[in-house]
Amino acid sequence: MTLGRRTLLAAGLTLPFASAAAEAVWTRPVGLSPDASIALWPDGHIKPPPGLVEAVVQRSDDPNASDRMLEKITRPRLDIFHPAKPNGAAVILAPGGGYRYVVIDKEGYELARLLKDRGVTVYVLFYRLPGDGWTNGADVPLADAQRAVRLVRSRAKLDGIDPARVAFGGFSAGGQVATSLLTRFDAEVYDPVDAADPLPARPDALAAIYPVVSMDPAIAHAVSREKLIGATPDAAREKLYSPELNVRADQPPLWLLHAEDDSVVKIANSVRLREATRGIGAPAEAHFFERGEHGFGLMKTAWLPVAIWPELLWNWLGSQGIV
Repeated sequence: MTLGRRTLLAAGLTLPFASAAAEAVWTRPVGLSPDASIALWPDGHIKPPPGLVEAVVQRSDDPNASDRMLEKITRPRLDIFHPAKPNGAAVILAPGGGYRYVVIDKEGYELARLLKDRGVTVYVLFYRLPGDGWTNGADVPLADAQRAVRLVRSRAKLDGIDPARVAFGGFSAGGQVATSLLTRFDAEVYDPVDAADPLPARPDALAAIYPVVSMDPAIAHAVSREKLIGATPDAAREKLYSPELNVRADQPPLWLLHAEDDSVVKIANSVRLREATRGIGAPAEAHFFERGEHGFGLMKTAWLPVAIWPELLWNWLGSQGIV
């Protein structure tokens, strides 16, 4: 006799992470809130472009399914989820949004809740957007990501984490933030501002979930590409911001997830990065699923094989000594 997911759920038996994702489709929490929020940069260090006004936009009309986005970010920050019993692991999440906004719930707070329940201290990163008029706009997402890793490590005692067990994960355009950090974690994209900045910005493990990666027009997500490097970049600029062309032997271990039917961000982004990483002998694990489309997060995977992805990620984090 074969027991399927529906049978197990009906019987009250749970599959640790995958079933939580499936069940959450029916009991999706609304208004998830972090336990704390901290600014990435000291007061006065960054000056927003004139006229930029931060705003939260609710994209869902379903009262049981919040789907907020943060646009025109003026205060880059980390929203923190503290577990009742920290296990020492830290995960920084960079949600997507096509470099036009940053998703709050679907690729941020919801996964943060699941990881928090397993003892992980989670930091959801709201990074500046390159098309909003910032000086050196193409580098502001990477600067915020580097600063986030350093700031988290500087808070190790305060937050009860191990500074050698810090992972970084990104979704969609947040995956471009993540994979840029993968290969340019030590690029000098901002001047040091305090005692956190001498700390390393290289994560101990890095996950990219249906990520925007390449700036090659043949496979790039057009909106993200234009927001990041402009409509007519030269070849050198296109290469610099294409992580698959900048892989290095000392990059963090990499985990990739993508659906083959993704019509928004082509799976070739993940395939090229996996092949480039393996080509130099750096560690990479990839999971490609036939169905899932784009932006499935946790809540759009019910009854699909891809629903198992949080458990796959959890096991990989364990294999890397993070959790």
